[in-house]
Amino acid sequence: MTNREIVLQFYEEVFNGWDMSAIDRYIKEDYIQHNPNAETGREGFRKFAEFFLGLKPHMDIIFTAEENDIVFVFFKCTLGNGAVNKVCDIYRLEDGMLAEHWDVVEHDVHLYKPVHNNGVF
Repeated sequence: MTNREIVLQFYEEVFNGWDMSAIDRYIKEDYIQHNPNAETGREGFRKFAEFFLGLKPHMDIIFTAEENDIVFVFFKCTLGNGAVNKVCDIYRLEDGMLAEHWDVVEHDVHLYKPVHNNGVF
């Protein structure tokens, strides 16, 4: 399985399937987190996931790219309350598991009034 396939399966099981039991299969124990709002380590990710999955997210993957041990995932994240965020997650994988994470997030893009007809995705 490629690193890209691992990340996409992780998204389907954990983020779209809301399956906390899958975390141990995908997240390294010493996972390095660069999002300032989430703790580092597998247990830090678990704490984040408990909160985040409570928001009932659904990720619609728009684009992915893989280069060596890095995978980029660009997606639309719709929360249970209707809020929509535009997100790009970046992962470094090690031994088939997510080892490090960075992200870029635009919150509440459903409220935007674009000055063009290109859409936000």
